[in-house]
Amino acid sequence: MQKLEERHTNTPQSAPQALGNCDSVIKHGHCDQVLQNLKTFSNNSDVDQLSGKREQDLRVPVLNMRGEPLMPTTPAKARHLLEQSKAKVVRRKPFIIQLKYATGETKQQITLGIRGAYKTVGISAITDKRELLSGEVNLRTNIPKLLKQRRNYRRTRRGRLWHRQPRFNNRSKPKGWLAPSIQHKLDSHIRIVDKIKKLLPITETIIEVASFDIQKIKNPNIKGKEYQQGEQMGFWNVREYVLHRDNHTCQHCKGKKKDKILEVHHINGKAEGATNRPEELLTVCKTCHEDHHAGKDIIPKKKIKNFKPETFMTTVRWKIVNALGCKHTYGYITKTNRIKQGLEKSHINDAFVIAGGTKDIVRTIPLTVKQVRRNNRSIQTNRKGFKPSIRRQRYKLQPNDLVRYNGGEYRVKGVHCYGSRAVLENKLSVTVKKLELICYGKGLQFLSYQNGILE
Repeated sequence: MQKLEERHTNTPQSAPQALGNCDSVIKHGHCDQVLQNLKTFSNNSDVDQLSGKREQDLRVPVLNMRGEPLMPTTPAKARHLLEQSKAKVVRRKPFIIQLKYATGETKQQITLGIRGAYKTVGISAITDKRELLSGEVNLRTNIPKLLKQRRNYRRTRRGRLWHRQPRFNNRSKPKGWLAPSIQHKLDSHIRIVDKIKKLLPITETIIEVASFDIQKIKNPNIKGKEYQQGEQMGFWNVREYVLHRDNHTCQHCKGKKKDKILEVHHINGKAEGATNRPEELLTVCKTCHEDHHAGKDIIPKKKIKNFKPETFMTTVRWKIVNALGCKHTYGYITKTNRIKQGLEKSHINDAFVIAGGTKDIVRTIPLTVKQVRRNNRSIQTNRKGFKPSIRRQRYKLQPNDLVRYNGGEYRVKGVHCYGSRAVLENKLSVTVKKLELICYGKGLQFLSYQNGILE
């Protein structure tokens, strides 16, 4: 049997630093708390403390006295600076410290790679030797739903008026107008880059723009005038095309109900982003259509390939590049380089390759970043009930705020009793007087590392 090495409490100075955590500094103001559920390493000087854990090399962003970003440091050094009162904590998530003394501002070349997308944005900031920051940003996707809800509220409120005063003719759209949901995602991409530049001294930014022809996806040999001769050519409208494509036969009952009146049915509803493309329409008889909407005989849905992400990047790609003043690359280049390095397909790996990452660069633990509403302004009933009223007052606590209660840390799920009580994530209702606010949960939230080490 192999003899186990004798363990000592002292670690040789020649051994590299092990992983550290600065959460205890924030929670209790001291550093005597030991991380739980972590295995100890051998104290042999020949053993690398980080062997087998090179992909968990963390870095803490550092700001100078003026609040400008410097090169990040290790958690251990950040902890020592806090113990010696040479730095202070300016933010919990992500964990950021600010120096209290003047120092040199020597900076390295840091390249930021952005994998732009419709729902999830990949980020990766690297130097010549290591990856400093990586993660996925989950963008909001409920903008169209909220706009529709607001439109219904306004329509109901205006319908109660006996007379509506005439309004000015201000319905025209300015040049360069984008739909609110698209404009929000465009602004989010710019906001993400600006946020990272406040954490790290980025010297170069590269973003991937998806540039391809949607019609060429369906027909790789399309060219010239064929772009004007799509799959609807020869039909006076989409409806007639769908009826002709389905041979004027109900595709649900196959003519068993013997209803000669045919209608066109959307396979997916508006909630799934239904459009009037022929592949999203189906010929059904009137009886099947009525039974479907009555809930008697539901016509099954099916997954249809849509091109929202590609259309979004095609629409806003140059707006993003011009707003950031950065370089750009294309998806086929990213894919080629990723396959050469043997990396799996993911937004984080794509961003790493876009930034120029190679196998020799030490990777870091990817962050999980979520985008939430900045203000939960909603419709509620007044004290008398019935009539809706808009809550114009901003309550002290908002959903996703991080608070301290009875020595523990919780996130606020919502408020009630006109803002006097808050519901925590453990479904406990507590008065706001007993809660201590740690940080607001708005905008971009750096929630956790994907492997659960830091929360």
